[in-house]
Amino acid sequence: DDNFDGSLKEPKVLPSRYPNLLVNGSNGIAVGMATNIPPHNLGEIIDGVVKIIDNYVLEDRETKIEELLEIVKGPDFPTGGVVTNKDELVQIYKTGSGKIKIRGKVEVEKVKGGKEQIVITEIPYPMIGANIGKFLNDIGTLVETKKTTDIVDITNQSSKEGIRIVLELKKGADTQQLIHLLYKKTRLEDTFGVNMLAVADGRPETLSLKQIFDHVIDFQFELNTRKYKTLLNRELDKKEIQEGLIKACD
Repeated sequence: DDNFDGSLKEPKVLPSRYPNLLVNGSNGIAVGMATNIPPHNLGEIIDGVVKIIDNYVLEDRETKIEELLEIVKGPDFPTGGVVTNKDELVQIYKTGSGKIKIRGKVEVEKVKGGKEQIVITEIPYPMIGANIGKFLNDIGTLVETKKTTDIVDITNQSSKEGIRIVLELKKGADTQQLIHLLYKKTRLEDTFGVNMLAVADGRPETLSLKQIFDHVIDFQFELNTRKYKTLLNRELDKKEIQEGLIKACD
């Protein structure tokens, strides 16, 4: 396509070696439509692509979504967290839409004086950014409204090493009951709404995981076909000039 003033040509698409849409995920809103694709593990996604190609080339068959989910275990959020509705992932990836329920990862540590403290080391993906502050405020509200009297202090010790939110408890606190209260009353348990809408063949479409993989493989085939056709034409042009020079020399 021409650029803004018609002086240069610009590419319609950029060559990409891996399925960026699945690896980094996507979040966006356009007129009358929205997309929300969770990020995934790079190694798993590449292995999924290889599996589809192997099944097609070696066995001449399509790959089932269940086979893909043996490789792609689910989303891979940078903030960690535990998916609690794994049995629904097959349907979510088949349809391209649904809700993934994520819980933060909680550890209980013993401290001096026979006390315990709750340490949150992973959080639900929707909690990133300003929502961590809201989460801490929600815990403070639970204490103020006497929903719990077991929490003595809250500190956010998170750093570049990772998430670490510490709740100091009074002696004899019912730790497990408090953890369940946090899941119920705060965003320590949250949902990620999956809506795998992407522009495929020039039009927006909600795609299954398998369909995205198929588009990726088709795109790689087209990229390589164009690449080697261009290289071949370049060599044929050189050949024509060299043959002309040989005739001239003769």
